[in-house]
Amino acid sequence: MSLQEIEGEGELREGEEDVVLDNLREIAEESIGMAMTFTIASAAKEALALLIVERARKEKEEDDRRTREYEEAEAARTRGTPLTRDLFDKWRKSFTAEIRAKREKEEQDRVKALNPKEREEWRKRKERPTGRQLFESSSALATSDEGLYEEGVEEVDMRKYTREQREEERRKEEEEEERRRRGLVNDGDSDNE
Repeated sequence: MSLQEIEGEGELREGEEDVVLDNLREIAEESIGMAMTFTIASAAKEALALLIVERARKEKEEDDRRTREYEEAEAARTRGTPLTRDLFDKWRKSFTAEIRAKREKEEQDRVKALNPKEREEWRKRKERPTGRQLFESSSALATSDEGLYEEGVEEVDMRKYTREQREEERRKEEEEEERRRRGLVNDGDSDNE
């Protein structure tokens, strides 16, 4: 059996050919002076079988190792980084900055697309303070409701009236309004009928 015939069945990897040949030489040297064809063929078959078993074992170990590494990487990926207040604040700052930069770029692109007249109007509108800014900057606006009260006018204390009295008053006003609409009561008439 030549090496070419063995190679037809499958390929020997680097170093495997030397192992088989060394094994066969050893058997041949031990069998000098005897009929050795069967012995050498049996030894070659046995050596190749051992090589195949060893190769399968190594391949299985390699597959197991790759599987373990993949599973560990997946576990680490799904496990992620534990969320802490500092990490969240750091992420939020970078995210906010990223969004702000994106909006500014979009706004700049939109402004570039405007004609000069529209661009000038946009700048004027942009420089105007918002209602909130006006309110926060002017203490006069914050207290301006005080000027709405008239002097000498008493406030109506709703606690003086019971709920029933308020409901009765409201009902009478609604009935009077309904009669006016139907023309039953003139504007000068009162409730004393």
